[in-house]
Amino acid sequence: MKFLESSGLLIIISSPSGAGKSSLASELVKSDENLKFSISFTTRDKRPGEVNGKDYFFVSESNFEHLVKSGEMLEYAKVFGNYYGTPEEPIDVALKNGQDIVFDVDWQGGDQIRESKFSRNAVSIFILPPSIYELENRLLSRRQDTAEVVSNRMSEAKSEIEHWKKHDYVLVNTEFESTLSDIRSIVKSKRLEVSRNPSLKDFVQGLNIEFEKRK
Repeated sequence: MKFLESSGLLIIISSPSGAGKSSLASELVKSDENLKFSISFTTRDKRPGEVNGKDYFFVSESNFEHLVKSGEMLEYAKVFGNYYGTPEEPIDVALKNGQDIVFDVDWQGGDQIRESKFSRNAVSIFILPPSIYELENRLLSRRQDTAEVVSNRMSEAKSEIEHWKKHDYVLVNTEFESTLSDIRSIVKSKRLEVSRNPSLKDFVQGLNIEFEKRK
């Protein structure tokens, strides 16, 4: 019987492109049944193997801008010429149901979530590459982008890394499984915080009543 309930947690995983946030976020969700991905809206083209509604909701730029103007987006940013963003309503519903949500976002999106009405539910984790050489190698090995795109991503990486101090936790992704284990430990720790378990007070009162009955 589950007698201690808490509101959901927003787990924000950010990094410069190629540092491993998407792979880490994906494996984290696979290994925890109470974790679900926040599915972002984006205006970029689908990559091979991506599925609309599963990986992203692919929309036109005009549709995206309409969502922003109507106040429906929790966070959004324009990254490498394309919009990415998260609608607020499904996140609100998920949190009220105790569902934990994983965000794979850049630092701009992370900032907006931490500054939103859901700030008390958020924990932010920034992933650093072990070296700039390794970061470039990872971008090239993905074979998803042209040489020009990789060059642009490397140019942006320096300014993205400068935002590391804003986050609650910073991990150097030297070894994938070790970094993943660290993220799991962070999530477990956040779930156990007293402030996130409002039913604890009633539970302890129940224990005190049991003590009284023993007299």
